[in-house]
Amino acid sequence: MSIYAEERARFEEFVEYVQTKLIGDEKGEAQVFCDRLFRAFGQKGCREAGATLEYRVSTDGKGTKYSDLVWKPTLVMEMKKRGEALHRHYNQLFDYWSHLVPRRPRFAVLCNFDEFWIYDFENQMEQPVDRISLADLPRRRSAFNFLLPTPKRPIFENNLVEVSRNAADKLAQIYQALLRRDIEPSRAQRFILQCLVVMFSEDAELLPSQLFLDILADCERGQNSFDLIGNLFRQMNSPQRASGGRYREVPYFNGGLFEMIDPIELNSGDILQLMQVASEDWSKVQPAIFGTLFQSSMAEKTRHAQGAHFTSEADISKVVRPTVLARLQKASSFKELLTIRQALAEMRVLDPACGSGNFLYVAYREMRRFETEVLDLIFQDFRKQAEGKVATRSVITTRQFFGIDNLPFAVELAKVTLTLAREFAVLESREHIQALQHDLPGSEEPPLPLDNLDSNFQCGDALFTPWPPADCIIGNPPFQSKNKMQKELGREYLNRLRERYPDVPGRADYCVYWFRRAHDHLKAGNRAGLVGTNTIRQNYSREGGLDYIVNHGGTITNAVSTQVWSGDAAVHVSIVNWVLGEQEGPKTLLTQLGDSVDAPWRIDELPRISSSLSPRPDVTGAHRIGKNMKSDVCYQGQTHGHEGFLLSPAEAAAFIKQDAAAAEVLFPYMIADDLLGRTDRRPSRFVIDFQRRDVLEAARHKGPFKHVKETVLKAREAAAEEENKRNKEALDADPEAKVNHHHANFLKRWWLLSYPREKMVHKIASLRRYAVCSRVTKRPIFEFVSNRIRPNDALAVFAVEDDYSFGILQSSIHWDWFFTARCSSLKADFRYTSDSVFDSFCWPPNPTITAATRVARVAVGLRKLREKVMEKNNWSLRELYRTLEEPGKNPLRDATAELDDAVCAAYGVASTAEPLEFMLALNLENARREADGKDVTGPGCPPHLDAKDLKLSSDCVTPI
Repeated sequence: MSIYAEERARFEEFVEYVQTKLIGDEKGEAQVFCDRLFRAFGQKGCREAGATLEYRVSTDGKGTKYSDLVWKPTLVMEMKKRGEALHRHYNQLFDYWSHLVPRRPRFAVLCNFDEFWIYDFENQMEQPVDRISLADLPRRRSAFNFLLPTPKRPIFENNLVEVSRNAADKLAQIYQALLRRDIEPSRAQRFILQCLVVMFSEDAELLPSQLFLDILADCERGQNSFDLIGNLFRQMNSPQRASGGRYREVPYFNGGLFEMIDPIELNSGDILQLMQVASEDWSKVQPAIFGTLFQSSMAEKTRHAQGAHFTSEADISKVVRPTVLARLQKASSFKELLTIRQALAEMRVLDPACGSGNFLYVAYREMRRFETEVLDLIFQDFRKQAEGKVATRSVITTRQFFGIDNLPFAVELAKVTLTLAREFAVLESREHIQALQHDLPGSEEPPLPLDNLDSNFQCGDALFTPWPPADCIIGNPPFQSKNKMQKELGREYLNRLRERYPDVPGRADYCVYWFRRAHDHLKAGNRAGLVGTNTIRQNYSREGGLDYIVNHGGTITNAVSTQVWSGDAAVHVSIVNWVLGEQEGPKTLLTQLGDSVDAPWRIDELPRISSSLSPRPDVTGAHRIGKNMKSDVCYQGQTHGHEGFLLSPAEAAAFIKQDAAAAEVLFPYMIADDLLGRTDRRPSRFVIDFQRRDVLEAARHKGPFKHVKETVLKAREAAAEEENKRNKEALDADPEAKVNHHHANFLKRWWLLSYPREKMVHKIASLRRYAVCSRVTKRPIFEFVSNRIRPNDALAVFAVEDDYSFGILQSSIHWDWFFTARCSSLKADFRYTSDSVFDSFCWPPNPTITAATRVARVAVGLRKLREKVMEKNNWSLRELYRTLEEPGKNPLRDATAELDDAVCAAYGVASTAEPLEFMLALNLENARREADGKDVTGPGCPPHLDAKDLKLSSDCVTPI
């Protein structure tokens, strides 16, 4: 017998066993079923494969529940009794799946002994990626390829993501073709959207089968597309049915979209392309992601939907479910269930940055699903009371959903997306009504006519536009860093923004304004859930947004501290759900532990989620310490501002060869990657640094000066001119507007680095060596550097040369303070900032000479170990420290632990204490002492000890 025949025989044997030996009892036979299923796929059994039966799942403080089978990171499977309607258990499965972190399973399966529903929640939440009957399993087993001992890619028959991508791309190509024929964009957009609704409706059986395809076929044969398609649109907008002809079966759609009929005469190429698009199975297109894919593929001729990122429904649900559904309390009595249903009918949901409407689509669908659950409970537990009183027709309408966006096409697309949401929901609800075995007059919900949503959506800037009343606010506001806001938004807009929101710090990210506006719009008991850059939990952005929320009556109920966002693989985001008022019980905080969308997760149940979105003690209330701020210890490296200031070592050597005096202005220039990525840690480039020299003094160094003039001057003139134009626009709009003169100032001293950091250069010149670490890093790694090296602004500079100070900086106490709440971040890395990290970090207040010397000695030992291992393996610092990510004994880990013990002893931290709580208490004590005019211990060597006793070494990175 062939291997293929053996495999098929195993599955046929499994099917026969289940059909003849099992009665379909969930509690008594689920484990037998799962084990036999694994054996059919060639495993020795589910336990032997590593799966766990009756896996404990903790779900948002609701107690411990048990999932029938969990096999991380591949599968979670929930069994139900034979004949059970699987749609009723979707939320239970999703709830289990969402809490199975870290290593959340890729696939989720519902099974009732006779049917399998397979889900891939990360990509497709609305429907299973496949539904397979038990009898069809031998033929369709490739859908379960992930169960094989050597897994293969599963082959699903309901992959809606790929269908949506293809449909969006093809439709966008038609739009682009219309633009090439000089069709006005808004006209082309309206026509395309009208065709879109027709194709969805045709495959949803709201229009006669293949009507649109037949029309297009007639157009291909020479009939006029302007007339045929235009007449279809007119009939869809007519309340009166046609008395005859091909449109006599076309119902009334309306919905606002068809109120303006302005068809386009298509050429033969347009018609053929549209026929291809209409041939797609539009019943399998996901409106929740289609809009984003379609909009992105229309926006750029070179960017197709296949390459566009979209926000996955799983990520959207992290906002929608905790915000929208959290308002609906669980109920057990008939009266309570009716109250919940009434609350659903009255709820108003707003997305103030709605884009193509995907968040509103998911919110509408989730509310409809929740209503179905309520109806299930009513007719399951209270059928006699419900008979004749409770209609199964949905009480939820699309008119409860509102959106704002500044792009006209996005607004129109959002209306269509929500319109399609209702079409799909109505068709889906028919199955549920039948499952209830209940037929009341008026229970059947007609899918047509469509709702007119023109009054529900506004086109405008949400930060300057009135918002409609809403019980829930959801969305994904624009991501724009503070550094790019002026360039992208313009100085005039920025001035208006800051005038309107004067309490938001100027260095806060753009999305912070939406958090602030959303909270101010809430009434008591209302909720909001927004996505933001992960800097919203840090520094100025946190102060302007989350600090404001929690200090003005808000309670963060559920949050994602950081994750890779499905909408853009290069962005790390935070998600915050909050209520205006108090909420009792534990709060759930999720954190993704890595840089990829597949990275594992950590889940924390906390009594309170702080504005720093950290499970560690909240140190956001720490003060900046005056002694630190005045210490002249911490600096940012030099910002050259233009590549023209940088030279290769060979170029620098050539200038010095021509004129030995050139060495006075040429310096080895270290960047973060030199420090962390090179095995010798030496600078790979030189910098031309004229420091305080005026133009005449600088010109004495002819070679370097000429080089800067030829490479930098024109660029600075152009940047200053562009800045001047932006300033003029801002001043024309408002004579009192604030304007920038950065580039004008750079031009005035064009031969100098943008930020030469004269004070820092003077300070490190007085030392033989100084300490540095990368300002953006996953973990701070410190190193001593020769004073002959100039540090780039990618480095944080610490003007200390003793080993004791190095030990304090390299310790985990400093890392915890840096990482937990006082740093800012770039993607998943963290940015060291002097004002929020160093200025608030307290040094040991009164260490003994023994304790301080021990820190210095252990710090030297740590560096010697690093040097020995790197030299032996030809490793960089980055490669060395990556070994800490691996489990098991590691000499570097041991040396780090020894340093941490020494530093804790210097602070006097008890072994049982939480270091951050100790450091916060020390910070507050130092702040009180300074307020009382008393002295505190600042950075560096303690004043009561001799610095010479704490400098035990002289090693440092030297120039080439």
